[in-house]
Amino acid sequence: MISMKRSISLLSLLTLSLSPYAAAQPVDNSAVEWPYVNTGLKRDPELEKVLDQILERMTLAQKVAQMIQPEIGYLSVAQMRKYGFGSYLNGGNTAPYGQKRASAEVWLKYADEMYEASVDAKEDGSRIPTIWGTDAMHGHSNVYGATLFPHNIGLGAANDPELIHRIGVATAKEVAVTGIEWSFAPTVAVVRDDRWGRTYESYSEDPAIVKAYAGQMVSGLQGTLGKDFLQGFGRIATAKHFVGDGGTEKGIDRGDTLVDEQGLRDIHAAGYMTAIQAGVQSVMVSFNSWNGVRLHGHKYLLTDVLKNQMGFDGFVVTDWNGHKFVEGCDLEQCAGAINAGVDVLMVPEHFEAFYHNTIRQVEQGIIPMTRIDDAVRRFLRAKIRWGLLERGKPSSRVESAQMAVFNSQEHKDLAREAVRKSLVLLKNNQKVLPLSAKSRVLVAGDGADNIAKQAGGWSVSWQGTDNTNADFPNATSVYQGIRQQVEAAGGKVELAVDGNYSQKPDAAVVVIGENPYAEWFGDIQQLEYQHGDKSDLALIKKLKQQGIPVVTVFLTGRPLWTNKELNASDAFVVAWLPGSEGQGVADVLLADSQGKARYDFQGKLSFSWPGSDDQFVLNKGDANYDPLFAYGYGLTYANHTELGLLSEQVSATAASSSDQDIQPLFLRNLSADMAWVLSDTSAAGSQNSAAQNSSALITTPYGVSADGKSLAMQSVNLSYQEDGRQLRWNAASKASASLRYIKPVAASKYKTARALRFSLRFDQHLPSELSLAVLCDQQGQCKRQLSLTKPLAHLKPGLWHTVELALDCADASAVKRISDALVFSSSGQHSLAVADIVLAAQKSTEAAQGTVLISCAN
Repeated sequence: MISMKRSISLLSLLTLSLSPYAAAQPVDNSAVEWPYVNTGLKRDPELEKVLDQILERMTLAQKVAQMIQPEIGYLSVAQMRKYGFGSYLNGGNTAPYGQKRASAEVWLKYADEMYEASVDAKEDGSRIPTIWGTDAMHGHSNVYGATLFPHNIGLGAANDPELIHRIGVATAKEVAVTGIEWSFAPTVAVVRDDRWGRTYESYSEDPAIVKAYAGQMVSGLQGTLGKDFLQGFGRIATAKHFVGDGGTEKGIDRGDTLVDEQGLRDIHAAGYMTAIQAGVQSVMVSFNSWNGVRLHGHKYLLTDVLKNQMGFDGFVVTDWNGHKFVEGCDLEQCAGAINAGVDVLMVPEHFEAFYHNTIRQVEQGIIPMTRIDDAVRRFLRAKIRWGLLERGKPSSRVESAQMAVFNSQEHKDLAREAVRKSLVLLKNNQKVLPLSAKSRVLVAGDGADNIAKQAGGWSVSWQGTDNTNADFPNATSVYQGIRQQVEAAGGKVELAVDGNYSQKPDAAVVVIGENPYAEWFGDIQQLEYQHGDKSDLALIKKLKQQGIPVVTVFLTGRPLWTNKELNASDAFVVAWLPGSEGQGVADVLLADSQGKARYDFQGKLSFSWPGSDDQFVLNKGDANYDPLFAYGYGLTYANHTELGLLSEQVSATAASSSDQDIQPLFLRNLSADMAWVLSDTSAAGSQNSAAQNSSALITTPYGVSADGKSLAMQSVNLSYQEDGRQLRWNAASKASASLRYIKPVAASKYKTARALRFSLRFDQHLPSELSLAVLCDQQGQCKRQLSLTKPLAHLKPGLWHTVELALDCADASAVKRISDALVFSSSGQHSLAVADIVLAAQKSTEAAQGTVLISCAN
C-alpha cells in the first residue's frame, strides 16, 4: 500500500489542469495465444488512485515531457529545467561533461544537477523528478574503472542462473552509487544467425537458457518480488529488444525477422516470459521488423500481445531514434510509435522538435489523449514503485553513500569466477593443459595484454575501438593474470606479441580473436576467422614449427569457423569476451604447485560451433544439424579426447554486397582502411608531408584539429546511432576535414567511380566559402575540385539532403595513388553534417526528391 504522506507529496507535484480525452483505439485479435505471465506483481489500488489524481492535474505539455528521453551529449541542464523531461540517457560514447574517464563521483555529481533541474518548477510547473538510463551491459560498463563481467555469450556458456542473479545484484550496486536509476539490461535475444553484430549480447541460441537467465538477471538488478523489490540498491531493469532481434535474415542488424507467430513466441520471446514474471519494469522495443513491419510501430505486438495478453504493466521504451523507421515518422515526430504502444521515446538529439510536434499531434487528434495518459501512467507507476519521490536527489540516497562497492574486491572476485565458469575447452590433445606454473611460459598474440580486446564493445566506449589498457585502471589482462600466477609459483613468463621470444619457452599461450565492435559495426558476411588475413594462424604455426606446444585462447563475440587455427593448436580454449578480470583465464589454464588443475573447465557451448564456413544458420534442433562441436559441448580435464585433423576446405565464397556499384567510404561507419583528418589553418589546402604533421588523425567519433580550435568533429545521427559526423569550423582562415586512407591506395581501385554521393546538412547557413576535392593524391592533384557554395545555395538549413557529384568530367590520369577520398575546406564559424559517403559506378539520370545533382558543368 502507498502511504498517505506519499499521496500528499505526489499531488503537490503539479498544479495545472487536464486536457480532454480522446477515444481509445480498437484492439486486434490473434490466432496464437500468448501466456499471461505477470503473475507475481500486483497493482496497488491506492497508488492507482493517486496516479488518477496526478494525471488530472498534469497539462498536456507536462505529460509529453515525461514521455521524451534526450541524451546528455545534446541535452543541457537548462533544457531539463525548461521542459522537465521524464528521463534522460547517456549513449555508449557519452560520459558526464564529455569526460570519458570521469570517476563514479563525477557521474553522481552530474545526476544531482539533472535531478535538481527536473524538480525546479519555475518554468514547466512540474516537480516530478527525472531518472537516468544507461546501458549497463556487462557490469556498469560505460563507467571508467567499473567491474566488467563477461559478455552475455560467455555467461551463457556457464549455464548457471544463480551466478547471473549475483551478477545482477553486483551490477545494480555499481550503477546505484553513480546516481543512475535505470539500466537498459538485460538483452534477452535468442540469436539464430551468428553473423549478427550483437551475437555476444545474447546468452544462447537456445531459448531455454535465455528464459532461465532473464528472470534471474531482472531480479538481481531490481530486487526480488516480495522481498526487496525496487528497494535499496535495486534499479529499474529493461528486457530488450522486443521482439525477434536475434532472428533477422542473414544476421543483419535491424533487419527483418521472417518467422511465424508461434516461432516468434516460443523462440524469440522466451526471455520475456520470466522477465515479466520477475516484475521487469521496462521493455525496450527492437529495431528489427517482423515479417516486414517495424516493431516500433507494431500495435499488435506492443499493445495486444505484450501489454494485454502477457500482462506487462511496466512501460515500453524505444531504442535510439528507433521511431524514425516507422512509416510516416521521422526524427522529429512519430504518432505511429506512440499509438502502437510506445510509452517513452528515446529521442537523443531532436527532442525539442519532437516535444512540440507531439503536443500538436495530440491537439489535432492524431494521438488520442487516452494513449498519452496510459503512457504517462505506466512510466509514473514505475517511478513511484521505485520510490523516486521519497529518495531525494541522487547524492542524498543511502545507497549512493556506499561508494566502496564500486569495483569492490567482492565484485572483482565474482567477475573472476564468471570468467572461469565461462571458458570452453574445445581441444586438449596430449593433455597439454593444465600448464605447469613452474615452467617457462611465452604469452603471445595481440590479445595477450589487451584489455580493450578482451572486454569488447560496450566497454567504457560504445564500440570499444578507441580504448587502451589505461581506460581500464582496475582490470587485469590475460597476460597479467598468467604472469602473476607463474611468477608466484617460481616459473618464468615472457610477453612477446609477435612470438619472437628471448628464450625458448616450454609452452606458448597465444591469445587472439576478434577486435571490439558493437551493433551493426559487428555484422559480418564471412564465418571464417581472419578471412583473407591469416596472421594469427601464421603466428601459431611459427611457434609450432619450433617444437613449442601452443595453447590458443580465443577472444570472440560469436562462434567462428576456426578449423585452421584448431589444427595448428595443441589446445584451444574459447574465452569469449571475459571482461576486466583476465586472471580468471589463468586460474583454469595453470596447474597448482602439485601439478594438478586448480580449477577445471566448466563451460559448455551455448552456441553451436560451425564445421564449415557456410554454416551461417546452425542451431540446436535444426533439421540438418551438423556442427563441428554441438550445443552443450565442452571438455574437462577428465576427458581423454584427441581431436583429429579437421577439414580446411573453404566452401563459401565472399559474400557480395547487394549494391555492386557502391564503394563505401563512410556508410554507417568509417571504412576499415580510412580515418578522418582535421587540418588546422596552417595545414589546410595542402597534402604534403609538412601539412600532415600539423593535422589530427581521428578514428573515433569525435576530435579536434591540431591547433585545438579551428575545426572540431562529433558524431550525429541520420538513420542510425552515430552514423554521421558534424564538422564545426571556427577558423579565421581555411581549415579542412579529409577522409584519408591510412595507407594510400592505387587510383585504379576507383577507375569505375562515376559519382560521389553523400548526405549533407547545413546547421545554420551556407558558408561563404566551402570547397570539395575528391580522390586526391599527396601532391594535391584530385580527380575533381570545386566550390559548393553556388550549387548548394538553395538548400534549407537543418534538413538532410542527398548530394551527388559527377566524377567523369575530365582525364585524371595524373592521379596515380589516392591519399584522400575527399576533402571539405572552409573558414569562418559554421557547422555542417555529413553521412552515407559512397563512390558509385553509376550516376543518377534525374534528381529524386531531396537530392542535388552536381554535373560536370557546375
